[in-house]
Amino acid sequence: MTIRITSRAVLGCALALAAAPAFAQDGWPSGPLHVYVGFPAGSSPDTLARIITDPLAERLGQPVVIENRPGAGGVIGIQQMLANAGDDDLTFGTTINGPLTTAPRMMGDTGFDVASDIAPVTLIATSPLVLAVSTASGIEDLDGFVEAAGADPEAIAYGSVGQGSGAHLTAELFADEAGVDMLHVPFASYAEVTTSIMGGEIDAGFMAPSAAMPHVEGGNMRMLGITSSDPFAQAPDVAPIAGRAGMPEDFRAELWNGFIAPAGTDPAVIERLTTEIAEILATPSVQEQLLAIGWQAAPGTAEEMQERIAADTEMWGGVIDRIEAQ
Repeated sequence: MTIRITSRAVLGCALALAAAPAFAQDGWPSGPLHVYVGFPAGSSPDTLARIITDPLAERLGQPVVIENRPGAGGVIGIQQMLANAGDDDLTFGTTINGPLTTAPRMMGDTGFDVASDIAPVTLIATSPLVLAVSTASGIEDLDGFVEAAGADPEAIAYGSVGQGSGAHLTAELFADEAGVDMLHVPFASYAEVTTSIMGGEIDAGFMAPSAAMPHVEGGNMRMLGITSSDPFAQAPDVAPIAGRAGMPEDFRAELWNGFIAPAGTDPAVIERLTTEIAEILATPSVQEQLLAIGWQAAPGTAEEMQERIAADTEMWGGVIDRIEAQ
């Protein structure tokens, strides 16, 4: 059989090649990717990164090497990503929200400028907090909690995992929106927070659902609300705080994790990674793995991640200003 190649077919092939993205033409990736994580191996951010990068390596046909550089709440990981970046577009990072939103305000000098040094790629996942109290407290619901907190500036003492932590800032955002004052008691870990709540030393705490769940199931703690705008799969029966007990309809306070690149990374590479990660996050097995460690898949565009960074920087900056003014 003779195969005739017409001029129209040749033109069609040429147009298809012309439309192909740059990353398909230049052979990217040309070697292993290095992804910097600002937390130690075995930590939640490290585990999350590996859940994403293992299938990413298969899809790209190149190894993806996790480089753990813990310290300063994730800031050192970003510093090392930038210090080791070359012109081959093979150096990236995953980070929680703090280094990009609150650290510049709280630390002053992080060694990088978020706007000019970082190129967002995509959000990976979000993790809300729950407001938990002891069942012995007598507080049955969110309305009762706000009423108790409003009765006396020191009626409610809450615990967090440290000054400036996500739990601390979330509690202060909640207090400001509710128009109440609460007493902050910092601890070293969620285990200490939960022990102190059940022991009656403090009244409440904002914490990861996974930290509260065993005590709720044991009948010792009660979850009054969750800080996401929608119910969270790990705690589906806990209603969002938004719109309840006088709280704003748009109340939201989530931790998040995202994939980032050094500024100047080829936009076609960023687009490729955004697409690949979105498809990975759509996989049920990946969603299950994330949920098991308290995260919910939340892919999006680089532009959407940039908007989230800007919005959270403004929101948490206002909270930090109010704390420092106290």
